[in-house]
Amino acid sequence: MTGANHQPPISTGHPVLFAVLLFPFGALSGYVGVVLAYDFAQSGISTEAIAVMVAIALVPNTWKFLWAPVVDTTLSPRIWYVGSALVTGLAIAALGAVPPNASSLVLTDALVFASSLAATFNGMTADALAARCAPDAKKGSYGGWLQVGNLAGSGIGGGAALWLGQVLPARWMAAALLGLSFVLCALALRWIPVFEPTSRDGHIVGRIVDVGRDAWRLARTRAGALAILVLFLPMGTGAVSNLFSAVADDWHASVDTVAMVNGALSGIAAGLGCLVGGHFCDRMDRKLSYCVFGLLQAACAVAMGIAPRVETSYIVFTVLYAVTSGLTYASFSALTLEAIGLGAAATKYTLLASLSNIPIQYMTLLEGRIRDVHGVVAMLFAEAGICVAAVVIFLVVARLTAI
Repeated sequence: MTGANHQPPISTGHPVLFAVLLFPFGALSGYVGVVLAYDFAQSGISTEAIAVMVAIALVPNTWKFLWAPVVDTTLSPRIWYVGSALVTGLAIAALGAVPPNASSLVLTDALVFASSLAATFNGMTADALAARCAPDAKKGSYGGWLQVGNLAGSGIGGGAALWLGQVLPARWMAAALLGLSFVLCALALRWIPVFEPTSRDGHIVGRIVDVGRDAWRLARTRAGALAILVLFLPMGTGAVSNLFSAVADDWHASVDTVAMVNGALSGIAAGLGCLVGGHFCDRMDRKLSYCVFGLLQAACAVAMGIAPRVETSYIVFTVLYAVTSGLTYASFSALTLEAIGLGAAATKYTLLASLSNIPIQYMTLLEGRIRDVHGVVAMLFAEAGICVAAVVIFLVVARLTAI
């Protein structure tokens, strides 16, 4: 057996601990989507090429379910977390040492992939620990705090690192400080119970097979299948935020504005959205909440496309978009924690997270291409229209399968 499906979760106090644990995962994403995107855009690299870089960072997150069973069946979550924090910290320091120009684009893409691969182990262990600790009635709250770490971390890893890169004597120093913070996040493990792997019985291959069976049982249930569908569809992806730094010139935004808006302001706004979203997810159907929050994000994208392209609009709508991203990401975590149970938590959470990263990846690539060919307004309208279509598809399928 894969373990503790029928054991009650162990509550460990305030779920804020999981925001700390997931911070490195989010901060790495922010560094790629804000610092690298802005620096390479200023070097004359096309939005499409920058979108490819961001998409490369998402590739390991799309396929990480393939190695998630190893986390469930070997060593311990604590060991996996500390190892990931060290490797990811070193990788982001290396990214900061590479100059942002056309000749270094291939090397940067390779380092982005490597650092993102290491960060998947950070995300998997933090998610698995949350699944083991969150009571059923508070999965929304725990999911919200997880995503505070993810999205607020993205704001800090992006905006704060961009600002530090401007004021410190050398660009690599900001990345090195960010890498150090990844290691320090492991201190939060002190207040988390020590969990053993899901299964220690039998050969490693047999353990992984058992974990795979547990994940398959999830997919065969209606609730599990609907959760997979809603996460696979392109609603509430927040994909356009990966390009906000690269397209800042369309709103005549200065580097200080880009750093402030995509850093502290978006981090605070996204964190607030996560907490509000988590609150509502504990009080309404979590799949429905995902659809509602996705539509709010689409409305924000439309409003941003209609508004005048001036710096004030960039500030207002980037922050509002961050709030909607917080709502949708909290809903994602709550929905996932609800669906997976306790057994093979890293694998099942990661399976759903991998599926949810597929639409983020292709929407980022698509929107980067649309912006280069048709302009930024078309990019925003395309995201909104695709989101609305995805919500309609889900509601129709949910209705038909309820019969």
